Amino acid sequence: MRSAVAPRLHGGVLLCMLACASLGVAQADEVYVVCNTNVSLRATDVRELFTGEKGFAGSVRLAPADNGAVQAAFLEKVLKLNATRYASLWTKKAFRDGANPPLVKSSDAEALAYVMQTPGGCSYVGSAPPATVATVAKF
Repeated sequence: MRSAVAPRLHGGVLLCMLACASLGVAQADEVYVVCNTNVSLRATDVRELFTGEKGFAGSVRLAPADNGAVQAAFLEKVLKLNATRYASLWTKKAFRDGANPPLVKSSDAEALAYVMQTPGGCSYVGSAPPATVATVAKF
């Protein structure tokens, strides 16, 4: 009896997870790039930051983090790349320069917490950010 219930439950959980994931992607009509309040960054610097070409803003070492919840929208709207090209870019950069890709946070809440707690932290979110972070750009 246990084996007959488990597959239905597992399938229902999987379906719910897929539905929730698709809702998160569909809601990213706008993407806000945010940084810790001690970071002075211009909208024109965002591409260089997330492709590993910009490591400092003044004397502050930058620490970017991707947000898995809105990454597809960010890549499309801001970097003009798809996920495969973005991953390839970072693979090449790792071998050529020894650089690590940005950390990946799983939600707006995690991305905002990271930015607020990390002196050079920068990320992006799919909803209007609070005043406790610096909004660099809205795409």
